[in-house]
This record gives sequence, structure tokens and C-alpha cells, in this order.
Amino acid sequence: MSSTLALAVSPSAVRQATWYRVLLALAGSWLVAGLAQISIPLPFTPVPITGQTLGVLLVGASLGPGLGALSMGLYLVQGALGLPMFAGGSAGVSVLGLASATGGYLWGFVAASAVVGYLSRHGWDRSIRSAIGAMFLGEVVLYAVGIPWLMQAIDVPLGKALELGLAPFVIGDTIKVLLAAGLLPAGWRLARAR
Repeated sequence: MSSTLALAVSPSAVRQATWYRVLLALAGSWLVAGLAQISIPLPFTPVPITGQTLGVLLVGASLGPGLGALSMGLYLVQGALGLPMFAGGSAGVSVLGLASATGGYLWGFVAASAVVGYLSRHGWDRSIRSAIGAMFLGEVVLYAVGIPWLMQAIDVPLGKALELGLAPFVIGDTIKVLLAAGLLPAGWRLARAR
């Protein structure tokens, strides 16, 4: 069970090619960038609701820990260089900086993708039940980076950071976890049917 979904459905002639793996990582970064454009600002928090985290979960699970983390790293680099990769088409180094309320979540994408990728490489993406666990752990990692960063960026205590940076997103993130957890096992069924 050491394969990832992206490599399982890839042509065998190119699976190990460096150019192909970089292309997969870039494609993952562009998926997250596309989902970042689904952005709903909330009047009571500096953190918007976005589709990004669904992309992070899917990229990590599909590409595995190394390529998933590389993909999210490429996502951050492209955004830092000025491409409209982040929520609402935002870009630039300032979005990733310590003063940015959302910077911690963005940096957390790298770790979350790696964790979900690691678990998926070990078979957690093959059934809905275990995929829910993998996706949930990815969300925990994301918030473990994002919440302390938010506390520092807007100078609030933990309780207020949880109120602003976690509570408004629980329902949406639960939906994203369930969606990702349903898509991955379905993808594996399709891959086996080929």
C-alpha cells in the first residue's frame, strides 16, 4: 500500500520521471489556487471561508507526503512571487508574513498536506472511515499552525483566536473532510477498475 492515487492512475512510463512529479506538484498547487477563489469574507473575523482546505486535503492524499508538501510549497512560492494564488486573488509576501492573520493557515498547508499524504500512502484513503480520520488529522495540523499565528498577528488570547479562527469554520471544514473522504476511496475504486 505504498502508492498514492495520482501515481496509481499515472502512465507507468512516466511515474518516476522528475518532470512528471513536478508537473503533478504544480497541478496540485493550481487546484488549491482555484479553490482559493471560492472565498467568503466574514465580517467578524479576518479569516475568510475558502475552498483551499479541500484542495490541501485532496492534494496531500493524492500525491503523498513529499509531493503534497512540495505542491503546497510551490503554492506559497507562486503566491509570494505575485501570482493570484491566495483567497480572493491575493498575492505577495505580505500575505505570508507574521503580521498576516491568514499566514499561519497558509504555512500550515505544507504540514497538513504532508500528514494527509503520509496517512494516505499507508492506506488511510482507501475507505471512507479511515479517510475521514486522515482528513480530520490534516485539519488539526492546519489549525495547530494557523491558530497560534493568528494569536500573534492580531494580538488576542487563545480563546479569542479559537472564536475567530476555528469556530466559524467547523461546519464548513466538516463538509470538506467528508467530501474529500468520499472522493478518495471512489478514486481508488476507479483506479482498480481500469
